[in-house]
Order: sequence, then C-alpha cells, then structure tokens
Amino acid sequence: MHAGHIAFALQSLQAAKLDRIYFLPERRPRDKQQVEHFAHRVAMIKRAIKPHPQFDVMELVDVSFSVERTLPFLRKEFDGDELVFLFGSDVAAGLAVWPNSERLLDDSELVIGLRSQDSGKELKKVIDKWPSQPKTVTMFPSYAPDVSSGLIREALRGRKPAKGSLNSVERYSDHNWLYVSLAVDAT
Repeated sequence: MHAGHIAFALQSLQAAKLDRIYFLPERRPRDKQQVEHFAHRVAMIKRAIKPHPQFDVMELVDVSFSVERTLPFLRKEFDGDELVFLFGSDVAAGLAVWPNSERLLDDSELVIGLRSQDSGKELKKVIDKWPSQPKTVTMFPSYAPDVSSGLIREALRGRKPAKGSLNSVERYSDHNWLYVSLAVDAT
C-alpha cells in the first residue's frame, strides 16, 4: 500500500461520485514475487486507510481472484449496489483477455488511473476494441503516476527512502521486520 493507491482512491471518489471504496488484497497476488504474508499486507492497508473513513478493506477467502468466483460473491455481498472497479492503466489494458472478462465488463463501471507511461487516448482505443464494453469508463491521470509497489518493497529491503511510501507502512514494516533479508554474506 502506498501513496499512489491512496491518491487514486481519493481521485476516484470524486471523479466517479463513489460512496465508499473497498481495497481487496489477494492472498497470493499473481505476477508478484516476494510479497509479505497476507495478514501483514492487510494490517498495512488498514493503517494506510485509517485517516479515510470512506475506505475499507475486504478480506476474501479466495487465494487469487477470478471473474468466475469473485464477481458473483461481490454481487451477492453488495446486492442492489452498483459495482465500480478501480484499476491502474497498466492492469486495465489487459482486462479483456482475462478469463470470463465479458461477465465483468458487460455489467460494470470502470475507473482507470493513468500511469505515467500510458496514454489515455491509446488506452481508449484499446478499450473500444474490447468485445464487451463496460457501462462507463472514467479515466484520469493519476496524481502519483510513478509510484510503484515494487520500488517501495525494494527500498524497504534496503532500508532506504522511497517515493510514495507511507509512514504508517514503513513503521509497520520496521516493527515487524518485513522486507528484511536475513542472508549473511560469507566473504
């Protein structure tokens, strides 16, 4: 969890006129290596969102999320509410190739925060070619387009400052000895 996530969520509240935002961490994030235990990541999210009463964290039992399993659960959990999904442009560009993506796209609204390397015009062209179209797409440049979880994890491992790192997350990480390599150099 970093300042980019918080900034994007705050921007999304306003841009899409949302009432509440739920952060849904995966127990085993796909395509990410060297992430900390789920309980630690949830604790860091809770600390990071504490100043924002319109934010919450939702702990799902699925190890990894899928449209097939997770979307029906969310629709049941939020019965009668409009679901709006928030994605960074780096993730949004590939949504149409997710298994069962049409189920997600056909009946949902998307909010997309543009990363520095992505163009809104180019992403719109990609979205227009999707076989299934979302109800609406709200897209805007992120206030923190260069903040990266990977770079923050790397900085925490080296006990160095990182752009976009949150004090609450750094304190939790230090207190719980997270992102620390205990390997000893034998030279």
